[in-house]
Amino acid sequence: MVFTWDALDPENPALAQVLAEREPARRHRVLPILDAGLEGAWPDLPQRLGAYAERHRTRLLLAGEPLVVAGGEGAKNDPGLLPALQRHFQSHHMDRHSFVLAIGGGSVLDAVGFAAATCHRGLRLVRMPSTVLAQNDSGVGVKNGVNAFGTKNFMGAFAPPYAVVNDLRLLERLPARERVSGFAEAVKVALIRDGDFFAWIEEAAAALAVGEWEALATLIRRCAELHLRHIATSGDPFEHGSARPLDFGHWAAHKLETLTGHELHHGEAVAIGLVLDSRYSADVGLLPAPDLERIVSLLGRLGLPRWHPALDAVDGDGRRRVLRGLDEFREHLGGELTISLLRGIGRAVEVHDLDTTRVDAAITWMRDRVSGR
Repeated sequence: MVFTWDALDPENPALAQVLAEREPARRHRVLPILDAGLEGAWPDLPQRLGAYAERHRTRLLLAGEPLVVAGGEGAKNDPGLLPALQRHFQSHHMDRHSFVLAIGGGSVLDAVGFAAATCHRGLRLVRMPSTVLAQNDSGVGVKNGVNAFGTKNFMGAFAPPYAVVNDLRLLERLPARERVSGFAEAVKVALIRDGDFFAWIEEAAAALAVGEWEALATLIRRCAELHLRHIATSGDPFEHGSARPLDFGHWAAHKLETLTGHELHHGEAVAIGLVLDSRYSADVGLLPAPDLERIVSLLGRLGLPRWHPALDAVDGDGRRRVLRGLDEFREHLGGELTISLLRGIGRAVEVHDLDTTRVDAAITWMRDRVSGR
């Protein structure tokens, strides 16, 4: 992983060095895929790619013009995108020594990564994430996938990227909502892995909320490092077991995304899921009440939502629809249900059952205490 500023500045060698690291004497073919949202914010991006390739022509050759694909969750919901990408790779004669350069948000990186993983049993993928959420979380790991049959990430593959280039400059024109949404994953990993990091986020909350660059760079780097450490040292990077410890707050978040038709962005849904599971942790006697208040307060100060009316949606039998997320969470990995809860800030514990009556009570508490705050 490389952290840099303005990766496509012709005088910045970072990307060219990444491509040439294993075979420095080779001129590498690179096929760029661009997120349409990013290209809209940076309309000169294709020209900048061309200028970069020309400056570093001894190391890289563009295999084709950049392909622009729709971004956001629509990318993962579009059943035509995967075969279109596969055809694009085939028509440009991409091989296992060529590079796919994916530049965009997490959804585009997920979809392009899945397509690359299925061609020639795996093309080399370089991710250049363009959102806070992708730079500190989704662009860092080994997961690729798309949504299918109404289920989040139903189709996908574990395929580590060849490299990740985090270019902070790509965040310059990111809408405020997208920037703030990415903070949720940093709060999550701090809650389950690093109490000192959580305390730092509390101190930096005002600066982060207004997009102060130094604070943003620190948050992204620390969050990415914690995710990488887990992947490298957990002993289960490809989730062969039944636990998803980095997915604290996610069983409800994934379902809320679906229930709202993706009106909620992923990070926003995660923030709400963090409140729900933190309240549940407190209700069963695991999490001290002052810690719960710190969590709820921090999410609010960062500008993240802590409630959505979709939590109150019910089936015909009166059961909350969000509770289906528990079944889907279990089914995604198989085996017994494994959920991370909190014993304290920075201290997670795994449980294998949630009392749905207490989940209902936690949601009621959220409606009464958190909504509108």
